[in-house]
Amino acid sequence: MPAKRIWIIGGGIGFLALVIVLTALLIPEGTHPAYALAVDFVKAAGQGDDEPALAALGDDLRAYVAQECPEGSVSACIAEYIPEDWGGFLNAVFRRAQPDGPRAWDILLLATYAENQGFSGVCIYNRAEQQEDGSWRIARWSGWISCDDPNAGLSALAQASAANRAP
Repeated sequence: MPAKRIWIIGGGIGFLALVIVLTALLIPEGTHPAYALAVDFVKAAGQGDDEPALAALGDDLRAYVAQECPEGSVSACIAEYIPEDWGGFLNAVFRRAQPDGPRAWDILLLATYAENQGFSGVCIYNRAEQQEDGSWRIARWSGWISCDDPNAGLSALAQASAANRAP
């Protein structure tokens, strides 16, 4: 009997370890490189770290930033969308995504700010497109609006008329 009990306990521990490993591997940012890119881009831009934020952009969006954003700064462009009463950027997480063909994803992220948007959050849309070399780049963004807004969903933010859309 003791050997059987050891096998049962060992099997239970093994199963628990497997569940933990699978959970860690299957967090949304870990299931697709486009998701991780979108989260990393928003975090860099939100924290004012333009170098990695610019590196995440596709050519057309990078040209837009150079032409339309103050001093060609991604973070300065995004900072213009954020009301002062929201306070500073805290974090961004993946919320959901949907494919748009085999080489593009429409991604919705949820960001939190220090004041007033900590509960409902700030909804951000990124379109990630796969490049010829297999890498992913952000081709478009919109949002940076309160998730309380009726137009803060993924389908609304993917539209040409979405708030703060670039390009």
